[in-house]
Order: sequence, then structure tokens, then C-alpha cells
Amino acid sequence: MCGRYASTRAPDDLSGLFDARPEGGRDAPGPSWNVAPTDPVWAVLERADRKSGEVVRQLRPVRWGLVPSWAKDPSVGSRMINARVETVHEKPAFRRAFGRRRCLLPADGFYEWVTVPATAQTRAYKQPYFIRPEDRGVMAMAGLYEFWRDPAVADDEDPAAWLTSATIITTEATDAAGRIHPRMPLALDPGDYARWLDPVNEHAAGLRALLHTPADGRLTATAVSTAVNSVRNNGPHLLDPLPA
Repeated sequence: MCGRYASTRAPDDLSGLFDARPEGGRDAPGPSWNVAPTDPVWAVLERADRKSGEVVRQLRPVRWGLVPSWAKDPSVGSRMINARVETVHEKPAFRRAFGRRRCLLPADGFYEWVTVPATAQTRAYKQPYFIRPEDRGVMAMAGLYEFWRDPAVADDEDPAAWLTSATIITTEATDAAGRIHPRMPLALDPGDYARWLDPVNEHAAGLRALLHTPADGRLTATAVSTAVNSVRNNGPHLLDPLPA
């Protein structure tokens, strides 16, 4: 699974990298070295403009943890931060979004943990590792997004009436990530961005064919401080490697 990640690039940088129009305003997420479920995050997606009908690629904030349109309340999103690539096209919570509402979630890298057994001198603990591309490039994690209508808000035009949320698609881990944890977020190859984001593309088999491990899984895994274990901690120091 992917339960924590880092996303620190500025929206101007992300909009340039993905050729996307920024749509942030006051809800724009700031840089975070410890993104946690239910946090606001940046997503790249394509939607038809309400006035012109033209499909526009946008960079917009969403909440991490997908809330299906039929959910009674948004709390269910905290349990839907990930969707398995093997079943994402058929699970009731994800299949409609897989057909029409796909996105990319930019990240610097993600965290996974290894349980270190207790010794005579120490207790068992979970050692975090930060896993990122070898070239330090952006990871474009494949995701889905959904809209949830808050029944407590009467006016459809009120921005508070709608919650936009997203989930990260995960796959079997490879290379360095596979030595840490059996699952990892599925990052797309840049050549597949357009087909993945295209809201008109509803060909399930073709979409699933895009969900492969790009770049031969070239990743690095670095042991970092257990400070990242607490969502209250944030800052670039969380990525500092532990002394050898």
C-alpha cells in the first residue's frame, strides 16, 4: 500500500511539468514531506470546460482518500486511500471513476516501513524508508478521483457543496521497493499521461494496459528518521538519511 508520501514541488513547477492549468486558490496545498490520508494534495486531471466544452488539463487540489458519490458521509475516504491495480476496474467503489475520472498524483517519493524485531536492549519498532526515483524526478502516481455532494449544503453552485477526492492505484513492488514492502504506488510513464487522463477514453482493456511498471522500476530506498511516523512532523529533515 501507499500510506504516506512527499510532494514538495510548487504548483508553478507542477503545472509546467504536466502542461496543466493551475486551479488552486485558497485551497492550494503547500509543500509537504509527510502527506497523510485525508490531506489536501495536488492532482492532474482533464475535464470539459463548463462554458466552452473544451477538455482542459488542470492541476487542482483534492483530498486524499476517495469518497464514492453514493457514500453517506466523507469519513469512508480514510479507508480508500489505495486501489489495487488487479481489481480497480471492477470494485464498486472505483469502477465508475476508472471509466471516466482518472488522474495523476505528483510525488517526490513515498514511505514504507519494515518491522525491526526486539532485541535484549531495544523494543521492536517500524523503520521507515523513503523510496524515490533514482533520477530524483517527479513520480506521477496513477489515481482516480470522484465528486461527493454534501447534502447539508443547499446550493449546488456553492463550492462547499462538493468534495473532490482521490485514491492512488498500487501494484506489486519492484526493485528497491520490493525489498521493503510487497506493494507500491503505480507511477505512469510520461508517454502514457495523455491516454490515461483522457476522459473520453473508456476502453478498459486499453487503460489497464497503461498500468505497468515504468522505467524498469529504477528506485532508491533510504532509511530515514522515525519522526515521519507521526503525522504531526513535517519538513525537509524527514528525508535526511540515517547515519550508516
